[in-house]
Amino acid sequence: MRRLAILLVLVAAACADAGQDSGTLRYYLTADPVSLDPALSTDVQSGEMITMLFDNLVRFDVDAKLVPGIATRWEVDSTASVYTFHLRSGVTFHDGQPLTAKDVEASILRALAPGSRGRHWPLQPIQGASDYAEGRAGGISGLVVPDDSTVVFTLREPLNIFPKFLAMPVAAIVPASAGADFSGNPLGSGPWKFVSWQHDNALLFAANESYWGGRPESDSIRVRIIPEASTQAAEFETGQLSVVEIPFSETQRWEQEHGDLLQRRAAIRDFYIAINTTRGPLADVRVRRALNHAVNVETILSTIMAGRGVRAAGAIPPGVSGHDPSRKPYEYDPERARQLLAEAGYPDGFPLQLWRSQRTEIARVSQAVQQALGAVGITVEILERDATSVRAAVRNGETDLFIGDWYADYPDPENFTWPLFHSRNHGPGGNYAFLSDPALDAMIVELRTTTDEARKEELARLVDTRVFELAPWIFLWFPEDMWATQPDLSGWRIPAVFTGQRWTEAVVSE
Repeated sequence: MRRLAILLVLVAAACADAGQDSGTLRYYLTADPVSLDPALSTDVQSGEMITMLFDNLVRFDVDAKLVPGIATRWEVDSTASVYTFHLRSGVTFHDGQPLTAKDVEASILRALAPGSRGRHWPLQPIQGASDYAEGRAGGISGLVVPDDSTVVFTLREPLNIFPKFLAMPVAAIVPASAGADFSGNPLGSGPWKFVSWQHDNALLFAANESYWGGRPESDSIRVRIIPEASTQAAEFETGQLSVVEIPFSETQRWEQEHGDLLQRRAAIRDFYIAINTTRGPLADVRVRRALNHAVNVETILSTIMAGRGVRAAGAIPPGVSGHDPSRKPYEYDPERARQLLAEAGYPDGFPLQLWRSQRTEIARVSQAVQQALGAVGITVEILERDATSVRAAVRNGETDLFIGDWYADYPDPENFTWPLFHSRNHGPGGNYAFLSDPALDAMIVELRTTTDEARKEELARLVDTRVFELAPWIFLWFPEDMWATQPDLSGWRIPAVFTGQRWTEAVVSE
């Protein structure tokens, strides 16, 4: 313990001027994390930091593939209801104490503790989890630890994506001895050790010399809190950051001035306009298809978004099982749009309201859509509101059209089908189109319960095809992430999901 304390002091001193230390990686967050305690993780910033400090039974790699973490392997029964995880031996927390199955059990119980303020929905599928979280039971019936290296979960219903839930920050493993909140001095088993946290300023982590997965290539990582995009860019250009994300509005400047430093990656994310399928003319699928034909998505993407996206012909993004690159998007065809409107009984069009938040790029896209729909006789009123007000209106079914995006909580076709289009999830559940289609519902349920991976991929394509035909959205695009990296940085790639980059292979050359 004395040697560890000395090491951390030395690292902190060496990193006082991170720009002068070639062994220090320099990252940033746009806001201070809410907490470094997995049980209290509710935001992306906390999740990113927790991923570096802690381990899970399983985790996502930089390409969003599910890979072993503390568990070396796992099995599922034929019903997709019982999962058995086998832990690797020799894993220790940062203070040297061994990590066992009892720590896994304690971490799950802690995250679900009655009154917890955490985002613990990924753990709710466990049988008995709800009763425990609501104080009706003293334990979780579906969580069993038969020995120090085995954990068995029994779910309340079949769910083939459950292992991916266990890769999320709330399921990170803490010592069984952890108190109610140890955010100020987090103790994990991950590749990085906590050194310090100056709130709203910076966090500092040191390499875990004894990490079971191998010591990180660099000595430390300093994570600054920099909310403004302009400041982030300036800090990168003066060498004070190792990487920086490029806003859509700055794409052309960075391509011209720093093209050789840029990385691009299609995000696992949808950008779309939800059409409320229960409101007036929008209940007719011909009208919804007409809206798609009326909007010149290709032009909007290339002009407003600098081409940073892949045209959408469905809701499942590239890189996720079930995405069909051969499916053609709705063609820009105003005449076809007018024909469909006339067939549906609206030759002279009708009025609609398009709700949007105050984000700059959404404002410009909304105006372009307004103009395009106006050209086929549909008068669109744009309603700009704060994000909270827009969310409430959409969830209550008060909007005709809503422009927004959907980020993957986990990389699986289920995440782009079950919440977005199953009738059980109208409104607050994510189905902002209020779509109801029994055939689609049945396929989505099978998609999330089958244990046959080939059948799952087939179902994902069938579901996405059906969604495309029903046109509950104006399908826009799957955005493309763009980051710049310093010339002396190697081993870092844009992660497909935000918890997929642990910086273990990143290194700054001397």
